[in-house]
Amino acid sequence: MFVLNSQQYMSELPYLVKDLALILIVAGIVTIVFKKLKQPLVLGYVVAGFLVSPHMPYTMSVVDRADIATWGDIGVMFLLFSLGLDFSFKKILRMGASPIISTCCIVFCMMMLGVVAGHAFGWSRMDCIFLGGMLAMSSTTIIYKALDDLGLRQQRFAGLVMSVLILEDILAIVLMVMLSAIANGSNPDGEQMVGSVLKIAFFLILWFVVGIYLIPWMLRSMRKLINNETLLVVSLGLCCAMAVLSTKVGFSSAFGAFVMGSILAETVEAERITKLVEPVKNLFGAVFFVSVGMLVDPEVLVDYALPIVLLVLTILVGQAVFGTLSFLVSGQSLKSAMQCGFSMAQIGEFSFIIASLGLSLGVISNFLYPVVVAVSVITTFLTPYMIRAATPCYAMLERHLPGKWIAALNSITLSRRPAHPERKWKTLITQMVKTTVVYSILSGAAIALMFTFVLPFVRHLLPHWWANAVCGVATLLLIAPFLRAIVMKKNHSEEFKALWAESPYNKLPLIFTILVRLAIASTFIFYICNYLTRFTNALMISIALAAMALMVISRSLKRRSIQMERMFMQNLRSREIAAEVMGHKRPLYEGKLLDRDIHISDFDIPDNSLWAGKTLRELELRNKFGVHVSSILRGIQRINIPGGSTIIYPGDKIQAIGSDEQLTAMGTAMANEVLRRDPDIEKRNMKLRQMVINGTGVFVGKSIKESGIREKYNCMVVGLEEGKENLSLIDPAQKLQTGDILWLVGEEDDLERMNKDN
Repeated sequence: MFVLNSQQYMSELPYLVKDLALILIVAGIVTIVFKKLKQPLVLGYVVAGFLVSPHMPYTMSVVDRADIATWGDIGVMFLLFSLGLDFSFKKILRMGASPIISTCCIVFCMMMLGVVAGHAFGWSRMDCIFLGGMLAMSSTTIIYKALDDLGLRQQRFAGLVMSVLILEDILAIVLMVMLSAIANGSNPDGEQMVGSVLKIAFFLILWFVVGIYLIPWMLRSMRKLINNETLLVVSLGLCCAMAVLSTKVGFSSAFGAFVMGSILAETVEAERITKLVEPVKNLFGAVFFVSVGMLVDPEVLVDYALPIVLLVLTILVGQAVFGTLSFLVSGQSLKSAMQCGFSMAQIGEFSFIIASLGLSLGVISNFLYPVVVAVSVITTFLTPYMIRAATPCYAMLERHLPGKWIAALNSITLSRRPAHPERKWKTLITQMVKTTVVYSILSGAAIALMFTFVLPFVRHLLPHWWANAVCGVATLLLIAPFLRAIVMKKNHSEEFKALWAESPYNKLPLIFTILVRLAIASTFIFYICNYLTRFTNALMISIALAAMALMVISRSLKRRSIQMERMFMQNLRSREIAAEVMGHKRPLYEGKLLDRDIHISDFDIPDNSLWAGKTLRELELRNKFGVHVSSILRGIQRINIPGGSTIIYPGDKIQAIGSDEQLTAMGTAMANEVLRRDPDIEKRNMKLRQMVINGTGVFVGKSIKESGIREKYNCMVVGLEEGKENLSLIDPAQKLQTGDILWLVGEEDDLERMNKDN
């Protein structure tokens, strides 16, 4: 049997190896050509896939397409894992409302436009839905490359476009999950859609909270043992594990990979992981895009030439119009909105991924994939021209439209901040809702795990009712910190105290918020009792309330809950803390200094600085300039609150606290107190010379030390030649005699002075 399996394996291996060799060689050649032509590499991979496909009779073609498709699926998984590593929930929250409004409007309008276009062509319902999803996703890679090539990446509108593209990528992940749910349902309706969205939200919050709590702790505890190789293996292992878990609960593997990437993005090791994963992502990503090109059939393109042209026009006109309007309603000026909208007029990698999803589920027609690829290629080539066309189009509108219309368009916005500050009630209720939702999800997940896995196992060991009792008590102990947090969290916040003291009319609503959360927490206990016992409802309610009372008054649970939350927040901020320590980000306390008209500034010690080699006490920075040195960054080392004896070295980065005038004076002094460039640098060349001690010279009868060769002449004795192949070391106390042959190193002028005195 072993011989047979090994023979079979050896017979199958060459096909995979030959196919990979063909793909990678052709892809390498084509991408070099595309790089020479300054075109996106993604298109090069697609063209390479077409060249090695069975549709191209003039070249070698791939034999086993199934294996290549599997590798392509792995490529999608790693692509989304890398996307997750570049994603940050905190970044999205800091973007504000403007990019979110723009993204939602663009995606909705383009999806509707795609669905309408599909119906106009007479395509099937699922073809239309998936086509809408494909047309809604602009290409982050292609737009970034185009803006970089045109030298526009530093302009303000480019930053807005990249923010929207990040959000589009996130929505694409959600869209893939929803499309999968729609494809698996016989007749999807609004209720099913809402259920899918709630399911996504539930698992996203659960995985993110649990992941942020456990994974950074795991990496931190093994930091001394993990090198680059181990970190790569662990990261990819976590990616694959989350992909498997995601498929088990009904989502795609790509969705799980993205979630794990976003969790790892919040760790200190995120940058290292990104660099390590980059080659793996590039390899498998290349295979995926090649597999996309293999599906391009020239006959299909000829048959569907008219729909391809019309879809290209739909994307160009749709993004130009709806993209501009979307950015307008988000608060951008007409010119900036047009630049943003025109820049997004293409589709790319996510469209391919959505098309691959439709094919794998068997819900879209075979012609749709090559049609979308053709549309992507055409719109990609047109992207630079669309970006350039934005400014002339705006100038034309400005010339032909009345000034009142232009002013009205510039005033359209849905994202302006309210004139009044946020009320305490709104802040408090928002915080309470967030806390309740997160801890409720954790409690529900813990109960589900205990009843699914632990309870059956305990029932094998103990009698039925004893097993139920043990599992019930264990479950209550597990979720007790979460339930206590639901009831007590935010009851001692500044907003709660202020509202309580502000008016007696606030006390009853505040008490009501506590009672609502108490009811929610008690519901979990009621469910556990109802699932495991046959008690009456009244008894179970009493047990739930009594258990909650014990949890509220328990100091150990309070400490445990606080420790868990602190650890979570520490893990969530670990990357930011590391950036602060390494000097890549300003300390958090800097914001509190601005009210005092002082701030932190960084100063890099030049290599030729006269400050180098001196202590802080010698420099007297506080006495001279009034500044305080808070930290010194030296390589990977950070010295906080350095003492007066701390020596300054070239290349150090000093973080100093002071006013604008004080810091400016310090910077000016540091820039001026440097060693000036030597005008006679050519004369500083060191030379090796031989010198024979003359009987009439000043060196006869003196030792090396007495002769002042180093101090007076600034030269150095390398050795004494005694007729041997090697020079012998000379004792500094040895007296020089007539005829001694010294080998000296020094500058030309110094050697000449010695020779004259000799």
